[in-house]
Amino acid sequence: MFATMGLVDYLDILLLAYLIYKGIKIIKETRAEQLIKGIILLAVLFFVVNQFEFKAMKVIIETFLNVGIIAILIVFQPELRRVLEKMGRTTRMKKLALNFDSKADLANADIHNCIEAVCTACEQLSQTATGALIVFERETRLGEQIDTGTILNGTPSPELFGNIFFPNTPLHDGAVIIRDGKIYAAGCFLPKPQKEELISKALGSRHRAAIGMSEVSDAIIVVVSEETGTISVAENGNLTRFYNKDTLRKLLTQKLIPEKPDTKKNNGKTSTKKKREKNAPDTSKEKGADRK
Repeated sequence: MFATMGLVDYLDILLLAYLIYKGIKIIKETRAEQLIKGIILLAVLFFVVNQFEFKAMKVIIETFLNVGIIAILIVFQPELRRVLEKMGRTTRMKKLALNFDSKADLANADIHNCIEAVCTACEQLSQTATGALIVFERETRLGEQIDTGTILNGTPSPELFGNIFFPNTPLHDGAVIIRDGKIYAAGCFLPKPQKEELISKALGSRHRAAIGMSEVSDAIIVVVSEETGTISVAENGNLTRFYNKDTLRKLLTQKLIPEKPDTKKNNGKTSTKKKREKNAPDTSKEKGADRK
């Protein structure tokens, strides 16, 4: 058998092995893991029924398997959605996507003003231990979450954030979503995290909502703890904590303000040089930050 195999056959096997590995990695430690075990058990049962020719059982199992693909699509809908969203956020897909609302077209001054307003507001809210949840929308549009809140489309300012998150106001319990440098919506509900049982019990509902939102999108979520006043940031399912105004400003500037190429002609040749903003931090981890 090996003597008749060619290069295409080896590539086929490697591709299949890679897909199986990625599939196991995706479903590991989720509710889908138990369902996969049930499907494997059903496949073994079908093999046994075929071997012993149990006609009644064979008809029942074959009927079930005929609609099995549709059932799997329905049952695994949340997991399949997460996988497709992650695929859509890869670097190549972003290059191919026709994103006419790209933040690269926004004025840097508007984004800078928004970041400064958020950092100042978080510092003030932290001092008074007032809970806050602020979501910076990026490539992944958050229409579903926006529909659960109230459209504001306002200019960010520390005073506006203070009014929104002031205790017992109508919008203080939800999240603020920032789109294109504006406070687009407030009082929005965010999804729960995928592995909520693995999150530290010391983290409250705001932190859990921030982690859940970061798992299904590329958004940057800033959280101010209502108990301790600690400022945290969630991204890609990870939570880093213990930010202050300066370190938060550095992180948001690095994540939200794109690098722009500076094209210069030198001896008839065009060279492209990337230029960072002055306030952009280095890529090292902040001291004292811990992950989920």
